[in-house]
Amino acid sequence: MEPIIRLDDVSMVYGGNGTRVAALDGLTLEIAHGEYIAVTGESGAGKSTLLALLGGLHLPTSGKVLVGGVDLSSLPPDGLSDIRRKNVGFVFQAYHLLPYLTARENVMVPMAPESADARRKEERAEALLDSVGLSGKGGRLPSQLSGGECQRVAIARALVHEPPLLLADEPTGNLDTATGEQILDLFLALNGKGRTVVLVTHNRGNAERATRWVHLKDGKISGETRKTEAVPVRNISMAQPGNWRRI
Repeated sequence: MEPIIRLDDVSMVYGGNGTRVAALDGLTLEIAHGEYIAVTGESGAGKSTLLALLGGLHLPTSGKVLVGGVDLSSLPPDGLSDIRRKNVGFVFQAYHLLPYLTARENVMVPMAPESADARRKEERAEALLDSVGLSGKGGRLPSQLSGGECQRVAIARALVHEPPLLLADEPTGNLDTATGEQILDLFLALNGKGRTVVLVTHNRGNAERATRWVHLKDGKISGETRKTEAVPVRNISMAQPGNWRRI
């Protein structure tokens, strides 16, 4: 089967006029469907640049980035937007929730271009919030939610179009340890349901939850580890939000 992601000799160079910096340098990588991969490395190693390329937010200076067999560099801007909308869900450290919208409305934002009526969109948003343990909290503003709850809203929003690929950039960076553990449990649960997860993290413990982790240094892969057994999800059912405690 074609891997969901393939990078062929990818380089990404920023700057010019004598200040060029190679964020990625000849990187080759394949990620299989349903894999949970963690990307580690020091600041400046190229982790976030890699994630931006995987999600089609940027195009490489050289080499090819293929998502679902499609070379992203061959697509027009509208085509890139379609790839992101249909195939990729993004989760960031900073949540990026709109403070004046409720949790439900934040989840509904990616559905704005759709022709479905408002009631159906609300029902979809509520179902997604339920799936991440936020049943009954759809009417709350981000300021009325804890950090972990805001991150769950962001994850629900990322799942609106049921993307096969979930990209997470330091999603526990603003959370305490216990809260971060529960968010990581959620990623395991999502991966257990077949989604491919790519997690960027500085934390080795977080990386060890993945089935494979890749270490970057100076824009290149300097090490790679595969796990023979996945870390089990700790007493969490995606279908039973009552199992969640508030975080």
